[in-house]
Amino acid sequence: MANPNKKARVFAVSNQKGGVGKTTTAINLGTALAAIGEKVLIVDMDPQGNASTGLGVPRETRRITIYDVIVDGRSVHDAAVPTAVPGLDIIPADADMSGVEIELSQQDRRSYRLRDALARQGEDGSAGYDYVLIDCPPSLNLLTLNAMAAADGVLVPLQCEFFALEGLTQLMKTIEMVRQSLNPSLEIQGLVLTMYDRRNALSGQVAADVRGHFGDKVYEAVIPRNVRVSEAPSFGKPVLIYDLKCTGSQAYLRLAKEVVGRERRRRTQLAA
Repeated sequence: MANPNKKARVFAVSNQKGGVGKTTTAINLGTALAAIGEKVLIVDMDPQGNASTGLGVPRETRRITIYDVIVDGRSVHDAAVPTAVPGLDIIPADADMSGVEIELSQQDRRSYRLRDALARQGEDGSAGYDYVLIDCPPSLNLLTLNAMAAADGVLVPLQCEFFALEGLTQLMKTIEMVRQSLNPSLEIQGLVLTMYDRRNALSGQVAADVRGHFGDKVYEAVIPRNVRVSEAPSFGKPVLIYDLKCTGSQAYLRLAKEVVGRERRRRTQLAA
């Protein structure tokens, strides 16, 4: 059981370019972290609610959502729903999230609503989390700003295709803006290369370019194009539950081990 007094590490899974595997990465990295013994919360911040659907939470059962947490001050404990994966909870989202900007337009600390809710988590004696993964919408809006204001780091899924680096430039500007105005300690936790096709020379070139530019910020684990990864959400399951042995599942397990390894090194450096 996770320690309720332990502060979770919070990562915003973000890229302002759509279709890069953000939700897929949030779901499957969360599942893989839970599989290796971590207590994980996924926060679905996208009004489309795809992370909720992909983890088997039907729309009609989403009685308390992230909207209620951010707008009405409901607790993380009240909103978190256990998934079929032991050790993995999710705060679901629905279309109500689209109205958050208007609802909060006159409110104090409107960019810190998620941060404040996560800070209060565990005060009621409920178990804390080791990791919180926030699935961000593919745009820069108040929801994304709430995610980045709450996060320790940004985890960036990056599709191995021609325009990948172009979208990344925009994201870097956003992160710098958030550092200056909302969250000075925000860092890039790491970049995940997704939809990698080893038969395609362009995938290899993009991967080499990204590694050349960002160095060891890029995870060694690369997520391949894999039909099982694409199929799994339609069954409301992470790919690790749908097909543990497929190449996509194994890649996410490697990624989870890398994330935990980086965190251990970070803690060791801080303690030194």
